[in-house]
Amino acid sequence: MQWEQGRPVIEAMIKTGELQLVPASKLRADQLLLQANAHVTTALQVASSDPEGAYSLVYDAARKALVALLENQGLRPTSRAGHHGTYLAVRSQLDPPLGKQLRPFERLRRRRNEIEYPDFESPSVTSEDIIEDAQAAQTLIDLVSRVYNEMSPY
Repeated sequence: MQWEQGRPVIEAMIKTGELQLVPASKLRADQLLLQANAHVTTALQVASSDPEGAYSLVYDAARKALVALLENQGLRPTSRAGHHGTYLAVRSQLDPPLGKQLRPFERLRRRRNEIEYPDFESPSVTSEDIIEDAQAAQTLIDLVSRVYNEMSPY
């Protein structure tokens, strides 16, 4: 049985080149989830000594979790979609009912961009930010770990 929720969005993203079809790979998805968990652990370890680097790890953990879900389905985001497209593809398939749990990704993405491309008005990142947002990333990792095996290959 095919996963139907979000199918029109996914098909449109394939048509526009924002997603590409690849062989579905549970192994690749599992590797990405392992990397995501390791990123969270490492980010927490270096939060006080390298907050900018730690935040990048937190964000990459969240992003890799979403990519893992897509890889397990045989979908891969392209540079045309960017990280926002990854979020849109996953959200289209899981919201409802999981939109509230997915929503922090966009905040993490915006904050990571502020850190990577700072202006004089952006506050600096703190170890408290890392701890809070590492929890958000871990929630995304856990969510994907719970649902990705229920979703059929595209």
